[in-house]
Amino acid sequence: MKLLTKFTLIFLAVFGTGLALSGVVAYRFLREDATEQVMQQARLMMQTMLSARAYTSKQVAPLLATSQEHERAFLPQTVPAYAATESFNYLRQAYPDYEYKEATLNPTNLRDRAVDWEADIINTFRNHSTQAELIGQRDTPTGRSLFLARPISADLPCLQCHDRARSAPPAMTRRYGTANGFGWKFGDVIAAQIVSVPMAVPIHMADAAFRNLMFSLAGIFGATLVLLDVLLYFAVVRPVSRLSSLADQISMGNFSAPELPAAGRDEIAALAGSFNRMRRSLEKALKMLDGQ
Repeated sequence: MKLLTKFTLIFLAVFGTGLALSGVVAYRFLREDATEQVMQQARLMMQTMLSARAYTSKQVAPLLATSQEHERAFLPQTVPAYAATESFNYLRQAYPDYEYKEATLNPTNLRDRAVDWEADIINTFRNHSTQAELIGQRDTPTGRSLFLARPISADLPCLQCHDRARSAPPAMTRRYGTANGFGWKFGDVIAAQIVSVPMAVPIHMADAAFRNLMFSLAGIFGATLVLLDVLLYFAVVRPVSRLSSLADQISMGNFSAPELPAAGRDEIAALAGSFNRMRRSLEKALKMLDGQ
């Protein structure tokens, strides 16, 4: 196997290992960055819904509570949870894969009833009273989704409607009945705000960025390999080949070949200089033997 081929194979092994390690690190980094983007979206959506709740409780509810219509029929627009959910439903018309729900174990409005995985989140908050947030991933019919959940505890304003059915506003019980949404206890975790954000788009972008990065790195490594081979050929392989050729000629008694250039201070130049000295010494020794 020729010297240049050996060096090329060594470079390929080194660059291949470097490319593989770079790929592993880059893939992990891009996936983590994609997950962080999804997380930022979830936090922004959660804060938006909290703002909708605050706006409803501080500005909308006081206005509607004094209206005569509120006395005759219960107006759900006064409920912060209803307002946040309805606001998000308008957003879902443009982004149907995004979800927001104030999942409740014992809701007044049955559309808020927690399904199994949502009930598990609420019970986790109940069992860990200091936990203020829960983040996880789950599979959905449209792909992988990241969820962000925060607990909702029963406070005094909640208990005005959800303590006992007979204490609830008559308009509310006429609308929703008395079978659900009552018996809440002060301080208990009764629900969880859950935002779900699809991961398909950012993950797809991360995978595309990874492919582009790997193609670019492979191109750079390939160009570097060619450049190294060219430099190696002119700096090492060609001088060694000339040295080998001259050694061949001298071994067959041909001393008419020109000496090798020995300019420079590297090992190749030193070897060429040593070979030239050896050649001259051998030529002198042969002449001395012929003279005898």
